[in-house]
Amino acid sequence: MNDKTHGYRRNLTNYGDSAFALYLRRSFVQSMGLSRTLMDRPIVGIAQTASGFNNCHRSVPELVEAVKRGVLAAGGLPLEFPTVSLGEVFLNPTSLMFRNLMSIDTEEMIRAQPMDAVVLVGGCDKTVPAQLMGAASADIPAIQLVTGPMLAMPFRGERLGACTDCRRFWAKFRAGEIDDAGIDEIEANLATTAGTCAVMGTASTMAALAETLGMSLPGTAAIPAVHADRLRAAEAAGTRAVAMIGKGPKPSEIITPKSVENAMRVLLALGGSTNAVVHLAAIAGRRGIALDLDRLNRISDETPVLVDLKPTGVNYFADFHAAGGMSALLWELRDQLHLDCMTVTGETLGERLSGPAPWVDRAVIRSRAEPFDPVGGLVALFGNLAPKGAILKRSAADSRLFEREGRAVVFESLEDLAARIDSPDLDVTPDDFLVLQNAGPCSPSGMPEAGYLPIPKKLARTGIKDMVRISDARMSGTAYGTVVLHVAPDAASGGLLAFVRNGDRIRLSVKDRRIELLVDDAEIAKRREGWKAPEFPARGYRRLYADQVLQADEGVDFRFLRGV
Repeated sequence: MNDKTHGYRRNLTNYGDSAFALYLRRSFVQSMGLSRTLMDRPIVGIAQTASGFNNCHRSVPELVEAVKRGVLAAGGLPLEFPTVSLGEVFLNPTSLMFRNLMSIDTEEMIRAQPMDAVVLVGGCDKTVPAQLMGAASADIPAIQLVTGPMLAMPFRGERLGACTDCRRFWAKFRAGEIDDAGIDEIEANLATTAGTCAVMGTASTMAALAETLGMSLPGTAAIPAVHADRLRAAEAAGTRAVAMIGKGPKPSEIITPKSVENAMRVLLALGGSTNAVVHLAAIAGRRGIALDLDRLNRISDETPVLVDLKPTGVNYFADFHAAGGMSALLWELRDQLHLDCMTVTGETLGERLSGPAPWVDRAVIRSRAEPFDPVGGLVALFGNLAPKGAILKRSAADSRLFEREGRAVVFESLEDLAARIDSPDLDVTPDDFLVLQNAGPCSPSGMPEAGYLPIPKKLARTGIKDMVRISDARMSGTAYGTVVLHVAPDAASGGLLAFVRNGDRIRLSVKDRRIELLVDDAEIAKRREGWKAPEFPARGYRRLYADQVLQADEGVDFRFLRGV
């Protein structure tokens, strides 16, 4: 493939003389020792996201080498390039603040460099969404290759795996059931292999949704990071990327309103991460597709939870793979899916599912006739407190708390929460609603995973396991509880959440999909007087973030990056 639109002839540096630009480029390529034969091949870029600050990506260099094998075997030239890497627990204030930065990096490097297709290698929570956002905008043939989950390993008669078990044992520690030595031992045994979190957290959820959208090769979402099949999947991704050059399909042909709705349905059937709603909205938004939360509710009421994984069940993502994985789940949902959606293989989803039923372990993946839960894992709530919506993971919550009215116990910031949540003087009862303000996308904290407010220590020590908690923050997909999240508009933009005060009454109705602050308009107007938005730095990326960030219902993307 020697025409001027492919390989090193693509995206020439602009010197005002294209022949000179190609001559100069090839002369510098010569310094890398490539033969003229290789130089004339079409190029597959490989987004390299390994980092010493990203434990989830420890296996990325090995995956990149496997992708290269596949590209070379198919007649292409593989060239890896670095991008921003987002290690979930290594970023301040939160990885979500930098997801859009990584998406810009990914998009612009795809656009600027001479590549005909790209394989996106990533796994950690915000990395896969960032890569899919960038690829959706750049719109050249692209395949998402995830790193895969870590394995849960035996420990004292049970298996441990990050990070639902992290939270379970931390709650025991806070309640005084485990001492300092015990929590240190747990810490050393929670995450012992390469890979992303072992449960149905955000990383696993986004891996599943990438495959559902059609952006990953079939059957690759849940292969464990340390399994040899993960390397074979990488090689196959490289081979397929070469085949897509000049033929597609491109992300614009794959990420469509129908495939986005398929992803929503699978998210609900998985009992997946609440974070996925934000990420799916951002990915869809890059193609000009709005994520309709009312539609999410309708789909949720007709889509049962079919997968038994932590945090809502007992199994791990590697167990899901062994039980039949995405092929089994998609087969079970096939008459509820849009089967005409295109995938990176060049086949439609219907063609993928046209063969005989795959083997399935019903202890992990149930039939729709015998679901783990008859309705979907997530619901959107609306009302005066959240006119643009809020999210509750009902599959991970205590249904006894779904229909109630409570007294607000308000924390004005993350700092206020940290200072007072465990105070013996905190005025709180198990029937109260814990409310966190100023932790949304427009706050300087950048919408961290702080919505899983801890049970106040003085209540935890009496055996209280769950309370209604409300915030504009997010929650880790590995967490659980009756937690209302993503309240939009958020407090930092002047949403009603900013004006909740201690002692206010709030009504929650999951049945009616409502979250209401029971305070009259005159009192709210009085509270609004003199309100000021928080200040951001005057320069740098955080200034750009403050100027451009959107609310949760639009994926917390930047205004100027959304498609039309």
